[in-house]
Amino acid sequence: MSALTEECVARPDGLHEPVACSTPQIDQAGAGGLLFNPAAGAFDALLQRRLQALARRIVAEYAGQAMPEAVLGVNNVMFLFDPVRLHPEAASAALLRLWETTEPEPVSDRLIEIPVVYGGDVGEDLITLASALGVEVRDYVRRHSEASYEVACVGSMPGFAYMTGLPAEMAVPRRSVPRMKTAAGSVIVGGSQAGVMPCTAPSGWHLLGRTDVPLFDPFREAPCLLAPGDRVQFTVAGIAS
Repeated sequence: MSALTEECVARPDGLHEPVACSTPQIDQAGAGGLLFNPAAGAFDALLQRRLQALARRIVAEYAGQAMPEAVLGVNNVMFLFDPVRLHPEAASAALLRLWETTEPEPVSDRLIEIPVVYGGDVGEDLITLASALGVEVRDYVRRHSEASYEVACVGSMPGFAYMTGLPAEMAVPRRSVPRMKTAAGSVIVGGSQAGVMPCTAPSGWHLLGRTDVPLFDPFREAPCLLAPGDRVQFTVAGIAS
């Protein structure tokens, strides 16, 4: 199933920003899943907050009827439901109907500070990244720590937050060969996003440093420290040689 995507309208300033299409793309993902994608291009924070609101509305619409779940992605959302109780065509129509009247959620007032020890053995890519950018390590650290980040979505592994807000000049392709073991607490960048490893796992992102702040704890009331829409500020706890 796929909704026809009409012509997208570019932004008047000519910047390479994402474009919301007049008819969002909807693709079937199994018998009881639909991927709703209204974006075309790079990340759009306003569109992301609108999708957050849509996720809440579509789940509330079918609460108690079709076992609904909405999984927020980067500028898209996956709607999961019981296809016996809710036909995919009806689910698709509901997504489009709700989208037309969904306003973006306001910017969150939650600001999470994450202290980081940059460099050293826990940030072995820092020198290379600074050199590639043509700046000193301290300047690279300043740029990373002074930027304002926002959690787009949580996924990939429990508690892993995809953060937007990395300065454009610091965007860097992910490693061609991922590390098989990246330690929990590693502060990382990949593509145009920033993140923190919530557990030890493979990763192709680049290592800047480490934090002692736990991103995921199954025994907390809210196991994931970060949620979509949260604002994040990295602070400099030190720079290791």
